[in-house]
Amino acid sequence: MQFPMFTTIRSTTLSMLALLALLLNLTATPVANAASAVEINAKVASTLKTFYSKVKYGKTLANKAQAILVFPEVFKAGIGIGGEYGEGAMLRKGKTVGYYNTAAASIGFQLGAQVKSQIIMFMTKDALKGFKSNDGWKAGVDGSVAVITVGAAADLDTNTIRDPIIGFIFSNKGLMYNLTFEGSKITRMEK
Repeated sequence: MQFPMFTTIRSTTLSMLALLALLLNLTATPVANAASAVEINAKVASTLKTFYSKVKYGKTLANKAQAILVFPEVFKAGIGIGGEYGEGAMLRKGKTVGYYNTAAASIGFQLGAQVKSQIIMFMTKDALKGFKSNDGWKAGVDGSVAVITVGAAADLDTNTIRDPIIGFIFSNKGLMYNLTFEGSKITRMEK
C-alpha cells in the first residue's frame, strides 16, 4: 500500500537534493566553467553602459571611486535553500585590474531563480586596501556595503555620499529594491 503523503515528501526531498547539488556546483569555484577574460570584459562593459543609462549619477560616482567591482550576471536560485554565483572584474580608471567571483548561500523562504547585476564602488583608498588585504572578502563581515535603492538613485547627490563602499543591484528593468550584499563572499580568480 502506498501513501500519497510519503510520495509527496519523497518527491520534495529529491527536488531539494537536486537543487542543493546545483547550488553546490554554482558556489564552488568552477575552473572549467569559468568565463574567459575576454567574455568577462565584454559583459562588464555592457553592464556599465546599462548602469550609466539607468542611474542618473552613476558615471559621476564611478569617476570618483578608487575602484569598481562589476558582476554582470549573478545567478540566484532557491527552493528553501538558495545560492548565487557570478563572475566579474575590478576596474581602476577604466582598466581591468583583476577578476573576481561572488558566491553566497541562504536559507529561508525562497522559490525560483533570477539573474541580477551587481556593482560595488570602493570610494576611499582605505576601503579598497581593506578589500584587497582579504583573501575571500565577505560583505557585512570584512566591510559594509551601502546599497543605493531605487528611490535614492533618483535624487542621488554625489557630493553627500560618505559611505566608503557603495553598491548597486539591478536587472535590465532597473535598480532592484530590498536586496543586500550581506553574506556574499568575493574571491579573486586567476585569468
